[in-house]
Amino acid sequence: MIKKVLLGILCFGGILTIGILIGHFGIKQNVDSGPVWVKDVMKDVDESFIEQFLSEVNNINIQENLRQLTEVPHMATSPGDEKTVQLMLKRWQDPDSGLDAAWREEYMVYLSFPDAKNPNKVTVVNSSNSVLYTVREKEKVYTPDQENPEVVQPYAAYSPAGKPKGKLVFANQGKASDYALLNKTVDLRGTIAITRYGGAGRSAKAINAAPYGVIGVLVYTDPWDMNDGLMSDVNETYPHSWYLPPSGVERGSYNVMFGDMLTPYLAAKEDTYRIPKEDITGIPPIPTQPIGFEDAEKLICELGGTKAPDSWQGGFKCAYNFGGPGFKPTSPFNDSDVKLEIFNSETLKNSSNVMGIIRGSVEPDRYVIYGNHRDSWVHGAIECSGTAVMLELSRVLGTMVKQGKWRPRRSIIFGSWGAEEFGLIGSAEYTEQYFTKLSERTVAYINVDIAVFANATLRASGMPSMQNIIFKASQQVNAPGLGSTTVYDNWIRYSNRSSPAHGLIPRMGYLSGAGSDYAAFVHYLGIAAVDISYTYDRTKTNARIYPAYHTAYDTFDYASKFIDPGFTSHQAIARTAGNVLIRLADSLVLPLSYTDYAEILEAYLKTAVDLYEVKLQEKNVSMESLKNAVVSFRRAADGMEQTIRNLDLANETPLVVRKINDQLMLLDRAFLNPLAFPDKYAFRHVIWASSSAGKPTFPGLADAFAAANSSVASGDWSKVHYHLSVLSQAIDGAASTLTEVI
Repeated sequence: MIKKVLLGILCFGGILTIGILIGHFGIKQNVDSGPVWVKDVMKDVDESFIEQFLSEVNNINIQENLRQLTEVPHMATSPGDEKTVQLMLKRWQDPDSGLDAAWREEYMVYLSFPDAKNPNKVTVVNSSNSVLYTVREKEKVYTPDQENPEVVQPYAAYSPAGKPKGKLVFANQGKASDYALLNKTVDLRGTIAITRYGGAGRSAKAINAAPYGVIGVLVYTDPWDMNDGLMSDVNETYPHSWYLPPSGVERGSYNVMFGDMLTPYLAAKEDTYRIPKEDITGIPPIPTQPIGFEDAEKLICELGGTKAPDSWQGGFKCAYNFGGPGFKPTSPFNDSDVKLEIFNSETLKNSSNVMGIIRGSVEPDRYVIYGNHRDSWVHGAIECSGTAVMLELSRVLGTMVKQGKWRPRRSIIFGSWGAEEFGLIGSAEYTEQYFTKLSERTVAYINVDIAVFANATLRASGMPSMQNIIFKASQQVNAPGLGSTTVYDNWIRYSNRSSPAHGLIPRMGYLSGAGSDYAAFVHYLGIAAVDISYTYDRTKTNARIYPAYHTAYDTFDYASKFIDPGFTSHQAIARTAGNVLIRLADSLVLPLSYTDYAEILEAYLKTAVDLYEVKLQEKNVSMESLKNAVVSFRRAADGMEQTIRNLDLANETPLVVRKINDQLMLLDRAFLNPLAFPDKYAFRHVIWASSSAGKPTFPGLADAFAAANSSVASGDWSKVHYHLSVLSQAIDGAASTLTEVI
């Protein structure tokens, strides 16, 4: 009996043990083979995938992309522009290498064009109205590209039509200070001013002139500012080098505001309310026309009057005089006038953005946006270099998605913006149409506009929070033509600074103006952004940009011979920008660093204190609130970095990670104040607004101080105090977003 009981106990124990073991391993096996999303939710960026991406970016593909994009001129809304729309759609809808979806977004926008049947004219006429000299209407032809009938005549977009005639004067760069100085010597009423590019914005050259009674403006590119003084197309300029030929003319949009001018803060749809045309501001109030330096030389070297200051002298082999007004008594143009006949007109036209998306697998409602513009004034090979890069980058990623090898954690949106050349219109209208959604969901914006200015080194500008991502990405890409030297190591040789936290690092610029399509994302929406390109060695040239900029000579021939032979710099940019994109889309915790942001705010504060504190104390205005706000931001940034460093991601809940990511993503929104800059359209970010003061500090404070310091009105110091309060509270508010909710 006892034996039976013992045997029963042993059998029961054995069965129980086997059951426990089966249960244990069965449960473990069940966990391991649970839903895929359990693993995906906490998956981090895959470094091996980045390596694979880098290896598959092909420079020859980029070269062929650019060849196709620049086959014909493609000014916004032209037949050539529609051809590029179809090319983008075809690529992004390709079943093997395209995106999840691609479509076009249409806007009805206000554009300005010359009259093809009645070209603009600039002439020198004598007292009997006989023509003594005629400025070239179209650029000289060197290659078949320039013979295309769709090459638009050089003109100043948004310049009004008109036929002003008057004595010529030289107004240097057309800055307000230039006209003020010129007016001390010359009676400017009824004159035509000739100005050089640089110093002031295009439209500002005419806006600054009108109050003095100037009735028309000419604009040219001085060979000293662009060509290092070289002027001959026999052996010095294009087609022999990258320098601008004598007849080359920089076209451009002569307006201050970005976005469609008739629908401010509204997307320019067909039925959208439009303001009256006479209410538009920021465009030339008087007729304006750009010309080549071969014609500018003829006019400037014949001017009479007093010699202009040394700082006004340029590359022509003659003295630059103010003008009598008018020409020298010994000139064949003596007692003659310059006459402008401008036939520009404005119209509403349909312009297209092309949009594409790769849907995120875990957080599809979080967007990383990558964009650039597609239009150009003529062929725009350098202008389209960003699009050529984007097509290759999207091909590689799209192929991975189609093959089931990869899908990003967050959604990636690609934007091919239309009508950028007329004032960043496509990107601005997109942000206005989807203001709420983009504000709530966008992680970051990557802008690669002109991908390659030249082939010397990387150039990057962006929010300080993006700095570490750019550095990481550029350290993983080899610099073209330099063996194992990385893009990062090459960059630091050309441009660097000393960081208290990191030592010697590459110098990143800031997105303080509206130079490209990042403008609406940064200034209007407060989205962290970066602008990336390859550029030239600025110690070897005075060129303010690549010399063929906005001319008929910016062609595939020009790009392939003089800018990036072999397209290896394009490849380096594609690899670097793509690396940044993948990290932002795939990292479990967003790789945004606000300790780097704190460092820049501290540097801005030090400059502000050094420049302004003594004077402000005299006016009974304290800077203590600003000092305290920056200290709070540093404390919050350090705390957030420590929180992230201490995360045990293997055991952390997804909601905690999501909360931290939202804090990181939304921080720049805290710097927005819609009332901070009432005179600057769509500028709301108090740290990165444009500034005319030229000081490396908080832009609004710098401008307010400069205005008050040069004014006799005591109330202007109240404006300084006001902006100091706006700034202090914005920084303090941003700091609070990095701390716990309560």
